[in-house]
Amino acid sequence: MTAMTAQPLEIDFVSDVACPWCAIGLSSLQQALARIGGDVDARIVMHPFELNPGMAREGEDVVEYLGKKYGRTPEQIAETQAMIRERGAAVGFEFGARTRVYNTFDAHRLLCWAAIEGKQVPLKLALLQAYHSDGKDPSDHGVLIDAARSVGLDAAQAREVLETGKFADEVRAEEQQYQAMGIQSVPAVIFNQRYLVSGGQPADVFEQAIRQIVSERSGAA
Repeated sequence: MTAMTAQPLEIDFVSDVACPWCAIGLSSLQQALARIGGDVDARIVMHPFELNPGMAREGEDVVEYLGKKYGRTPEQIAETQAMIRERGAAVGFEFGARTRVYNTFDAHRLLCWAAIEGKQVPLKLALLQAYHSDGKDPSDHGVLIDAARSVGLDAAQAREVLETGKFADEVRAEEQQYQAMGIQSVPAVIFNQRYLVSGGQPADVFEQAIRQIVSERSGAA
């Protein structure tokens, strides 16, 4: 009996480090891929999206910011955060206290470099944990360098990327590309450049979508 060859699967994950639903979505996606196992050979590529592109370096109080941006009361924000903590726990992601919102442009530049080094997904996970679990400032270069070091990236090279402004043009170009495609909220997860799943969906949703995509490709072949 011939062993089945794993189906290649391209996954473009458009997201922001500041987005809690992106942390949930990535954890859910990884759970789905673990369930599917050797049936697919998945390649995940991270792409930038900024929820707060005009945010000052010092950031802003999260309750004040969400109140202004979405018109929510402190009570509504607390309810949403409790729901997010519950959804995160269901997929193995622990949310801590996030009291401020920050600019993430430098984090996206570092992720662009990490892709070249083959460490983009581990760095994204480290940055999501640093902000959402540990309450650290993802615009702080020290935090970014520590995250890079923790996943095996060279700290001196990471510092050079951050201090010289490298990959700024690449990040802006990618942001514009996905905005032109109609992506207005994240996470936006695109499979094989054709199938879009939006939002921090449960693992079951991602698993069903992937299995359907694989089945359609196998049938077409």
